[in-house]
Amino acid sequence: MLTLFGNRRHRFCDGVSRREFMRIGALGFGASMLTLPDILRAETAAGKPAPSSHKAVINVFLGGGPPHQDMWEIKTDAPSEIRGEFKPIATNVPGIEICEVFPRLAQMMDKCAVIRSVVGAEDRHDAYQCYTGWRFNELRVLGGHPSIGAAVSRLQGPVDLSVPPFVGLAAKTSHVPWSDTGTPGFLSGAYGAFKPDGPGMANMRLGEIPLERLKDRRSLLAGFDRLRRDADATGQMAGMDAFGQRALDVLSSSKLVDALDLSKEDPKIVERYGDGKPYNYQYDGAPTCNDHLLIARRLVQAGVRCVTLSYGRWDSHGANFDLVRDHGGKLDQGLSALIEDLEVHGMLDDVTVIAWGEFGRTPRINAQAGRDHWSQVSCALMAGGGMKTGQAIGETNRLGEYAKVRPVHVQEILATLYHNLGIDPTTTTIVDPTGRPQYLVERGPLVELV
Repeated sequence: MLTLFGNRRHRFCDGVSRREFMRIGALGFGASMLTLPDILRAETAAGKPAPSSHKAVINVFLGGGPPHQDMWEIKTDAPSEIRGEFKPIATNVPGIEICEVFPRLAQMMDKCAVIRSVVGAEDRHDAYQCYTGWRFNELRVLGGHPSIGAAVSRLQGPVDLSVPPFVGLAAKTSHVPWSDTGTPGFLSGAYGAFKPDGPGMANMRLGEIPLERLKDRRSLLAGFDRLRRDADATGQMAGMDAFGQRALDVLSSSKLVDALDLSKEDPKIVERYGDGKPYNYQYDGAPTCNDHLLIARRLVQAGVRCVTLSYGRWDSHGANFDLVRDHGGKLDQGLSALIEDLEVHGMLDDVTVIAWGEFGRTPRINAQAGRDHWSQVSCALMAGGGMKTGQAIGETNRLGEYAKVRPVHVQEILATLYHNLGIDPTTTTIVDPTGRPQYLVERGPLVELV
């Protein structure tokens, strides 16, 4: 196989070098091991030309279920066994208060919207609903519903042929569903997420040719010619077609690799995001990789339409308040830096950022100072995307048990993300393997935001 070796100094939070290698045989776009020419054929079959500019979504999954009453709606009037330890702080939007561990986000609430009354979730420890809007068993016989990244890949295709439209940055987790980046569902694996820390990068090898020698595109083509001659002797690469040539275009471009390389970023910007270390309360979940938030912005700049990432392990059955202080403070730094960064780069109106988990936590604090699973209500924070921000939408009752004002269904949030991407969720369908058109979701976007 072919390997592109590069600078090993800068590594992902799980130890994989950002510029270490790329593999040609199978890019790992989704669950299937498809060759890059296969993927390009699928894109051509979709018949979608690449536009000159694009909208994008950065979907931050707070795996484990963050405590809704300790995030964006502190229950000051509840009894102590429900209220907990946190105090609310004022934001720069009069009348909106959030948890004290988010002081940076509080000062840019005019650019955000908090949703305090998310309903429709099921008690499952995975990102499936946050990425599709559907319950896990719906259409399971066909592989399930496509995630938003996969659907966007199918409907809109790549912005740039050398950059995948859908990238998943989730670090590997012991509880595997928490590192889900969003599956293609009933769609082909060609529409799944490209994973820089997975087989798509880890298995692409170009002999022993260093990356520095491949800056000249002709050097890359020469390397392929040698590989083709060797492989042709066994009949493995007979008839390299136009799609193979486009595969070379992808591999000879530096856009994707450069986007993943933070050594090319202003050190002051890197410092502003922070690294999220030390990784406390991680256990079987994701680390608090703040650098993934910065990489997400760089990927969108390079042409990616949808970036998903898993941030932290919020399953706070014990030591809930210590965990939220740790994870919340780091998320406050990283998310505020991302929103600020997108605005500075003139991207905030085009890029929607969302941070949310699979469900909320119990109103009553347990004997281990923790909160248990609570699927009746949860919360979300959204920013950018040209939305009407500076709002707090919905409200739970005094004890944080259920949505009292304006319940917001999970599908309404997904519909809003699709709307912000320029896709009408009320009319757009994708044909499933049986030939039946399937709607992306069954509800419309939040009227308060669009």
